Amino acid sequence: MADVKLTIAGRPYDVHCADGEEAQLIRLAAVVDEKARAMPGVTEVRQLLFAALMLADETQEARTKVEKAEPQSDSLRAAVALAESREAAARDELKAAVSREQAALKELEMARRNAQAAASSSNPAHDRALLQIADRIETLASKVEQLP
Repeated sequence: MADVKLTIAGRPYDVHCADGEEAQLIRLAAVVDEKARAMPGVTEVRQLLFAALMLADETQEARTKVEKAEPQSDSLRAAVALAESREAAARDELKAAVSREQAALKELEMARRNAQAAASSSNPAHDRALLQIADRIETLASKVEQLP
């Protein structure tokens, strides 16, 4: 247990408190002292009574503000949760779209490779047909050159 000397409304008080709570007790006493000193010319008992009433009034106002703010806080929490879930859904959709795009790009690349392979690989039947056509063209060209 700790002992603390407080002065409120010009009068000293010895107060006991739990160890470590001394600084908080001194701060609270300073608030009470400030309220009590706001009423000079009144007896000590009345000073403390009015200080207690003013502090109780401030406490009640603060509680009322907190109670009014709580529903707004709940609404804000709900809005944040909704926004976070929508963000997660959008992120999942984006990942799926990226995966589809990558798959489509792979398919396109495979189609290009297949087309190039088909173009570069020769078909023997086609090659023979092309050689026959080339021979006919040369024959025709020779005949045209011999014409007068």
